[in-house]
Amino acid sequence: MHGAKTTHRLSLLLLALVLVFLYGPLLHPLLVALSQTGQVGPGMTFTLDWFGTMFSGRLVGPALVNSLIAAGIAGVITPILAVLGAMAVREFKPKRLIVLIMILPLFIPAVTMGLASALLLRMLGIPASLLTIVVIHIVWALPFAFLIVLTVMSGFNAVYLEAAYMSGANRWRAFRDVELPLIWPGVSGAALFSAIISFNETIRTTLVQGANNTIQTYIWSQFLQVGLSQQLFALMASLILLTVGLVVVMIALSLRRTD
Repeated sequence: MHGAKTTHRLSLLLLALVLVFLYGPLLHPLLVALSQTGQVGPGMTFTLDWFGTMFSGRLVGPALVNSLIAAGIAGVITPILAVLGAMAVREFKPKRLIVLIMILPLFIPAVTMGLASALLLRMLGIPASLLTIVVIHIVWALPFAFLIVLTVMSGFNAVYLEAAYMSGANRWRAFRDVELPLIWPGVSGAALFSAIISFNETIRTTLVQGANNTIQTYIWSQFLQVGLSQQLFALMASLILLTVGLVVVMIALSLRRTD
């Protein structure tokens, strides 16, 4: 009995260490954003004033709009491509090869992928714009969305499709009325996940954005040029809380659908 309690406490301690390792670095920007003087420590004075001025820079608003537009488009297009990729795995023989092709961008370094994309776009005569940002965000988010949808589709029973075909439904009608509602939790999860990845992408974006900042590349450029101000810390803190909130929503919806 004593050994079981010790093991349980040790497991909790290890879990706490893992959580500190994962989320500890996020606490500093949050505390600095809430600090009156920017100093973190005993006796610090808390304030919310910096959150009220974080949009004072003239480039912040357009950058945020670009991020929201790119995330919205990526959240719509990426899961559609992910569904098509997952269906290709089911329909065609070289399944492992298709999976490898779909997830290969995960293993290519961000700088390499960004430079290669920028060079290709230049060769094609496509100028840097919000469109090029969206394209590279979709390329980056697609492997993750594909794995999510593929996992959900792997649990789908093809007997339901056969029953739909026997009832006179064509391929599209069977997918729309039978399969899509059953795999929708994975599709919607892939959409939200893709939007989050797009909203937070930085390295690849900087190489194809031209003069079009996203909110993440704006923060990065400000850090490199003038350093981090209290307003930027407040902006970073807001983005951290927004991302965590979206992830919590995604997990809650997933658990609710499971129940």
